[in-house]
Amino acid sequence: MLKFERQAHIFHQINLHNKVLVSDLCADMQVSEDTIRRDLVELSEQGKVIRIHGGALSTSFYTTLQHTPVYSQDEKRIAAQKALAFIKPGMFILTSGGTTIIELARILPPTLKATFITPSLPAMMEYVRHPNIEIIFIGNKISKTSMISVGGEAVAQLKEIRADLCILGVNAIDAQHGITDNDWEVVQVKRAMIEASEKLIAITIAEKVNTVNRITVCETESIDVLITNAQPCDPMFDSFKRMSVQVV
Repeated sequence: MLKFERQAHIFHQINLHNKVLVSDLCADMQVSEDTIRRDLVELSEQGKVIRIHGGALSTSFYTTLQHTPVYSQDEKRIAAQKALAFIKPGMFILTSGGTTIIELARILPPTLKATFITPSLPAMMEYVRHPNIEIIFIGNKISKTSMISVGGEAVAQLKEIRADLCILGVNAIDAQHGITDNDWEVVQVKRAMIEASEKLIAITIAEKVNTVNRITVCETESIDVLITNAQPCDPMFDSFKRMSVQVV
């Protein structure tokens, strides 16, 4: 694989999953850690990625704090629009972070009266702009790589909540492995969010369907609804439907 092909693949994976690890990229492309690190240095110097210890982040992950392009923004808006049908006045709704959740926050009807609960700093900043919703922010220790509250205090606060709905932004999902992620601390918070909710909606762009990260968030059986930008009749969703997941 030529360098420009390798870097294009790295850039795509970072935009798709928001965060990648050097070890995973090495295994994926069968190249050395030194090669991947050099690629990440070059991509960072070009302003395409944000380097972190052991990997890199997508610049679009910080879209609420900086004016940066968002990967597949049109597709994320389609998924967000579909999610509106599940949000009803008076609900207590838990949401994670991520750029698709941000798109959802931006299109909430101004007349909606509901309570949104989130450990995500960017999501909270979007909810604050809404004229009628109540906001509960979870936790106090912020992960700089995910901009989500993590740690024991966040998990303990979530255990005191009984939400009507959890809308979870997804980094990777397939029917065999369920929802997966690559950040241990964030996974613990997402698991607590699911436990605190009556219904789980997984929201993502279709490109992330049938992809897998290293850490399990939940099994497919725990998902009530899967929302993407694709048509529900697409064959990629057949295995989810056989497991009684509603695909929208």
